[in-house]
Amino acid sequence: VHSYGLAASQLERIHKQKIPLTVCVDKVAASGGYMIACLAQKIIAAPFSIIGSIGVVAQIPNFHKILKKNDVDFLEMTAGEYKRTLTLFGEVTSKGKEKFQEQLEETHYYFKDHISKFRKQLDIDTVANGEYWLGTKAKDLHLIDEIMTSDEYLVTLAEKYKVYLVSTPKKENLKSKLLGGFSGLLEILQNKQKERQDLPLAL
Repeated sequence: VHSYGLAASQLERIHKQKIPLTVCVDKVAASGGYMIACLAQKIIAAPFSIIGSIGVVAQIPNFHKILKKNDVDFLEMTAGEYKRTLTLFGEVTSKGKEKFQEQLEETHYYFKDHISKFRKQLDIDTVANGEYWLGTKAKDLHLIDEIMTSDEYLVTLAEKYKVYLVSTPKKENLKSKLLGGFSGLLEILQNKQKERQDLPLAL
């Protein structure tokens, strides 16, 4: 939730400055994706894009019974009644489950409130049940405003405005650096080999 919330907050800065903002969805704007998309004054989506999924989900595997079966003790010490509710290795209790569900419901409440703030034309009770829809149906539900791909939208803009591509360099991970270094080394060796082949056999 926090990462999508941060991205939405960055778009809200644009919204607050009353700068026109359009979001294009070619594939998916579901759950956290829709949390971000709803900041736009206009949402455009491809007909078979996936829109909605306004709900909250959490999945936690629990190994407590396996530990118990194998006589393995799990010790976790906390201060604060709800510092831990459901964990990987602790016993699942009714109280813990109840508190965790309460936290999910609270998150869902603020999620719906956020969307209602920026998409006033929505019937939030109809669309905030966790279900998702394809773009065409999403338009009928007022989740989006127009059916169109991003390419099509940019082409229409290019008729009147200059269109710029803005990108930021991606930070290379270790694997990419190693592969990049290897391919660079390979290229140097190939060039060296080519240089040797181009040299005359005798002077």
